[in-house]
Amino acid sequence: MTNPVLAQVTRGQTVESVHLGAFCVLGPGGKVLASLGDIQSPIFPRSAIKAFQVLPLLESGAADRYGFTDEEIALCISSHNGEPDHVRVARSMLAKAGVREADYECGSHWPYDMPALHDMITKGETPHDVHNNCSGKHAGMLAFAKASGADVKGYVGIDHPVQQAVAKAMGEICEIDLKSQAWGIDGCSVPTWAIPLQNMARGFQRLASGENLSDTRKAACQRIIRAARAHPFMVAGTQRFCTDLMKAVPRAFVKTGAEGVFCGAVAHAGIGIAVKCDDGAHRASETAMAAVLLALDVWTPEERAALQGFTRQPITSRKGVEVGEVRAVI
Repeated sequence: MTNPVLAQVTRGQTVESVHLGAFCVLGPGGKVLASLGDIQSPIFPRSAIKAFQVLPLLESGAADRYGFTDEEIALCISSHNGEPDHVRVARSMLAKAGVREADYECGSHWPYDMPALHDMITKGETPHDVHNNCSGKHAGMLAFAKASGADVKGYVGIDHPVQQAVAKAMGEICEIDLKSQAWGIDGCSVPTWAIPLQNMARGFQRLASGENLSDTRKAACQRIIRAARAHPFMVAGTQRFCTDLMKAVPRAFVKTGAEGVFCGAVAHAGIGIAVKCDDGAHRASETAMAAVLLALDVWTPEERAALQGFTRQPITSRKGVEVGEVRAVI
């Protein structure tokens, strides 16, 4: 099945490139409200489903045991820039849980934020695991391991109790048996399971609505959305689509993943969304997600106006002159 075009890239009035992909929108009861392309073939969701990976931390009571704040929960679901506040919050979580930075197994990379990167270089510093865009998620996993009495060493392994608990929660909320699904290793070293877009959208629909969830899981989902709304900066950072859109439209929940995956939830309407751009381009998945959100008849005029601005991204010359755009064509 050839997926349709989700976004176009123009230069002047000419379409220079196109991005193919698929999306699925589910409403109450798991009803498909809209879809394009192949929503049944499994794809790796990557970081787009961090909201599900944090469920064991919340449901076990570990987050409350260590006094984690909504700011810290927001960092758990983030793919952050490595800015000073992101590092500060990650270190706060480690300290509260009584684990060390040396216990991280996510690997290090330079901050995505240029000012933060330049500041570190100027000071002669090198990046550490805490600068990894997934360090909040890993801090949460280390805390869950510590609280549950599991060995923190090797917590990223697929057979470790942490990842087994994550797989169980993900499978349940997405209504899929992950034991029968292909899996690989994500960029931050934890397992990632291949899941069809429809199941991913189902998971986010249930995150949004609390539909058919236990009271404990429903409360955890509500806390995740509340944390992201209160601290959108923690979910991504400066000049990042997730943060900027959730600041502009707080009733929308969106989360990016690598390789052109994007997921979202609209809590007040009980809607879940999953998008995948075939070529892995985040510029296309971002504009496509904005267009899907905009197409939903669940927003105020002010929210619609704000969403409209995210359905295109200007392309500029080196002198700052607009010469084209990335635009959604959904």
